[in-house]
Amino acid sequence: MIDSMEPATTTRFAFAARELAEAARSLGLVVPGFRSPPRLVGADRTLRTRGGRATVAVRVRGRPWVPVLSDMIEGVVAANHLIGPGAARTREALWSAVGAGWVGQRPATQAAEIVSIEPKVA
Repeated sequence: MIDSMEPATTTRFAFAARELAEAARSLGLVVPGFRSPPRLVGADRTLRTRGGRATVAVRVRGRPWVPVLSDMIEGVVAANHLIGPGAARTREALWSAVGAGWVGQRPATQAAEIVSIEPKVA
């Protein structure tokens, strides 16, 4: 089981990004890119779309691991415009892919606000 207060690291972030990408592909979803930190100062998570590609940026430094992982999973859900039961099933599958021992024990994933940064079209 994952300790909910365990600190996040960039190594864990990179590993989780690969696992989430593989799981999203296997579900037939669009696989967003992952980066850290967000460009928007003060944001824990942002979603940027450009040219049909999505990038989920998550602040890792100074945060516990579980909220970082939750932001990554929510980023995949948001990048695929999922809502309702489809979103719930996707969350379960993604938590299962990255959190062995977490299914049924993970914190409730809330529909947290995602800051979307769209490119300005001139």
